[in-house]
Amino acid sequence: MSAIATAAALSLPISFSRPTKFGNKRCVRGGFGVFAIIGEEGGLVERKNPWTTLFDVEDPRSKVPQYKGKFVDVHQALEVARYDIQYCDWKARQDVLAIMLLHEKVVEVLNPLAREFKSIGTLKKELAELQEKLAQAHNQVHISEARISAALDKLAFMEILVNEKKLQDRNTTGSDLLLPTPSTSPSSLDTVKRRLPKKRLNVSGPVQAYHARLRNFWYPVAFSGDLKDDTMVPIDCFEEPWVLFRGKDGKPGCVQNTCAHRACPLHLGSVNEGRVQCPYHGWEYSTDGKCEKMPSTKLLNVKIRALPCFEQEGMIWIWPGDDPPTADLPSLLPPSGFQIHSEVVMELPVEHGLLLDNLLDIAHAPFIHTSTFAKGWSVPSLVKFFTHASDLQGYWDPYPIDMEFRPPCMVLSTIGISKPGKLKGQSTKECTTHLHQLHVCLPSSRNKTRLLYRMSLDFAPILRHFPFMQHLWRHFSEKVLNEDLRLVLGQQERMLNGENVWNWPVSYDELGVRYRLWRDSLERGSK
Repeated sequence: MSAIATAAALSLPISFSRPTKFGNKRCVRGGFGVFAIIGEEGGLVERKNPWTTLFDVEDPRSKVPQYKGKFVDVHQALEVARYDIQYCDWKARQDVLAIMLLHEKVVEVLNPLAREFKSIGTLKKELAELQEKLAQAHNQVHISEARISAALDKLAFMEILVNEKKLQDRNTTGSDLLLPTPSTSPSSLDTVKRRLPKKRLNVSGPVQAYHARLRNFWYPVAFSGDLKDDTMVPIDCFEEPWVLFRGKDGKPGCVQNTCAHRACPLHLGSVNEGRVQCPYHGWEYSTDGKCEKMPSTKLLNVKIRALPCFEQEGMIWIWPGDDPPTADLPSLLPPSGFQIHSEVVMELPVEHGLLLDNLLDIAHAPFIHTSTFAKGWSVPSLVKFFTHASDLQGYWDPYPIDMEFRPPCMVLSTIGISKPGKLKGQSTKECTTHLHQLHVCLPSSRNKTRLLYRMSLDFAPILRHFPFMQHLWRHFSEKVLNEDLRLVLGQQERMLNGENVWNWPVSYDELGVRYRLWRDSLERGSK
């Protein structure tokens, strides 16, 4: 009777499971297990669950200050936020406990002794019911995790407001905070967050001229294989026209795509002995921009602008800034064990920042890419990007994808190829095959981006020798990109009309937000 008396004293419900051959009985009280065994004289002797201490946490809802429907000052709001954390902690413990108890129930069902008293059909039915309950319990854990994340964000923000004393005059301006008390509703914390003033990104209105500091980087602008000895590659970079070609020594050069004579586009001409020749009157320019030949007239000392230009690891790089170029170029090669299978260049009618926003987001995949790589993906109950406090790289959960934004305009990602939309928390390291992607978003102009895409695999090397595979990869890349493009173009249209495309970031927007903060910081001159 000791177990029953203990439960009654705590005013908690109990229930007993079916006794086994050993005479064991189990009861559940208040969300955690209490075990009892039959003593020598037939009485019940309590045996403590080793997990009792972990789950023996009081429900904090009875102690929450009753501010519902009232205007509160910032200190009261902070107090409510702290109680939210306590409630979320308590609820998460209950969710985890539910999973543990269900697992124990599975063990009981599968007990060889228990199987002697049950038919196969009964066992299958019980296991199916338990499996369904476990799936629901795991889903509830994801919801609790989202609640905790939202509550922590709210608490951190409220502490900032208290420290900076930003709400001293809120009572008179009518912008006090109206907060609900914590509840078991999944949307309660989201409701609180929506009513809190928040420091938001503002990306709206016409695209402003690019800041000079954004130019002071090495930019990859073309793949080496696209620049032959007798060809030119015209590009736009920061709203200026340039042309790439190879000099007599085979090294690449980048000069202004405008003849000094009559402003004719040089890329309409040809390459003659390592010099680009204007199609209008035949003036020829070397890779340093000097005019070395003027047919039918006296040679004058004429020079057009040329940019520092280098070739490294299969890519052509330029430095469009006014500051002296740095000595080292970053490496964009895929990780060890990968082989490059495809290199694609596309000109897109969208501002490069919006394109980067899209590439740094994977949560949209099961909604947008339903006819390409995300076909058949389920929609997770929670998608998050995990990273360190000051990093621009990290990994996605539940997708096995590692991702990095590398300044000034590159996105690198490694994807585990094992039905990523259906994996539950599996990391890229646990996958046996991978796809590595490089996206370079060159800011051609305020409404145009030159995209360089490189795809590498760590399996199936024989595919590199099939001549049609490059066309197949390009077709697939364009199909995926077009799924994104129609939405990003819609964003751009509304942004130009004054809408904020970063109006309310959530947890899976972490990397995109960090890109925007990096860019804002750079333009302000912060280190």
